[in-house]
Amino acid sequence: MQVGQARIYPSAIPGGEELARAVGEVRAVYQPIVRLSDRRTVGYEALVRGPRGSATEAPEQLFAIARRLGLELTLDWECRRVALEGALEAGLGGGRAIFVNVEPSSAGNAPPAGMIELLDAAVESFPVVVELTERALTARPTELLTLVDRAREHGARIALDDVGADPRSLALLPFLSPEVIKLDLGLIRNVPSRQLADVVHAVNAEAERSGAIVLAEGIESEAHLRRALALGATHGQGWLFGRPGPLPADAAQPSAEAPTAPGPRLADAVQTPFEVVTEVRETRRGDKALLLELSRAIEEQVAGQGTAAVILSTFQEAEFFSAKTARRYAQLAEHAAMVAALGVGLPEEPGRGIRGVALDSAEALRGEWDVTVLGPHFAAAFVARDLGDRGPDFKRRFDFALTYDRELATRAALAMMRRVAAA
Repeated sequence: MQVGQARIYPSAIPGGEELARAVGEVRAVYQPIVRLSDRRTVGYEALVRGPRGSATEAPEQLFAIARRLGLELTLDWECRRVALEGALEAGLGGGRAIFVNVEPSSAGNAPPAGMIELLDAAVESFPVVVELTERALTARPTELLTLVDRAREHGARIALDDVGADPRSLALLPFLSPEVIKLDLGLIRNVPSRQLADVVHAVNAEAERSGAIVLAEGIESEAHLRRALALGATHGQGWLFGRPGPLPADAAQPSAEAPTAPGPRLADAVQTPFEVVTEVRETRRGDKALLLELSRAIEEQVAGQGTAAVILSTFQEAEFFSAKTARRYAQLAEHAAMVAALGVGLPEEPGRGIRGVALDSAEALRGEWDVTVLGPHFAAAFVARDLGDRGPDFKRRFDFALTYDRELATRAALAMMRRVAAA
């Protein structure tokens, strides 16, 4: 088998034979990813192509036929297989990474036979970066977060592609915590605007917080390179540095660096929000009447964050998510990237645009009243634990804590997002 060419495994990939007859042999080509400071190659993005000179050579045509036949997922798995096999056969090493695109539709599907073993073999030889689109993050955030956890479990890194095309994705960056943030090529080529500036501020803030690499796509000229550097990119790819093709003969030679180690998994966020915050913040004590005003003040910050905000809240029981609260949260959902409410007995959609999560009565979260808001320029968490008073509702007392520290608020939000994703 030639380097980068696919083997079709009909027994391993459902629909593989039909796909092979429809599109021919799928192959992979690799585009260099460089460090902008010295233009040294640190990795490659694997891109799919059909048979040379055929009507399905272009990826757009390839996937169009696969979609028409209902074989898009089959093609997606085959693309990943050929990308990793090609890199292994070329002897890729020296810390150079392979970026592999993944369709979000695969999030709820088990991998074909042998795919996990192939991924594990690849990760042992070179860094593997699973590349997800911003479109997928905003359309199916919880499913995508589950996919990310599975990839990280096997040692893969995560890249978020096309960042900047949809402002809502900026709010979800802290939950995904990608090792690589890939700027949409429009940011490199379009006239500067306020929207571009907002994206740059949000991306640079996240990179500063998490240590993520900022990578600019579509660099085709020295002018594009200057813009990429001005936007904070440290890495890039595009025709200025090389077009897609076979892996070079020196692919095993040492490179300048490797991507950072795999980031945190949602599955590891086992503490409750109250436990996260009160580890480092002192608790106070107050009744529900006071705490209701404190929590609402944090909720109101969502409106000022535009579409790039997330609010996650726990309400103990469905009865505390009143009709008035549902209307208030539905109004927030008209602007925010995600609004979620958790509580015993809550339906999947307790209000328009609200994601509901039904807690089990035995879960630790049942005893908490938590509100977290994350936006590009604001982060806060209100966490409270019920003291079990039996008196009038507004006289019920809670131990509570507040934080405006972004890192701490993010950890508190992750503790709830873990439950949202699981649901």
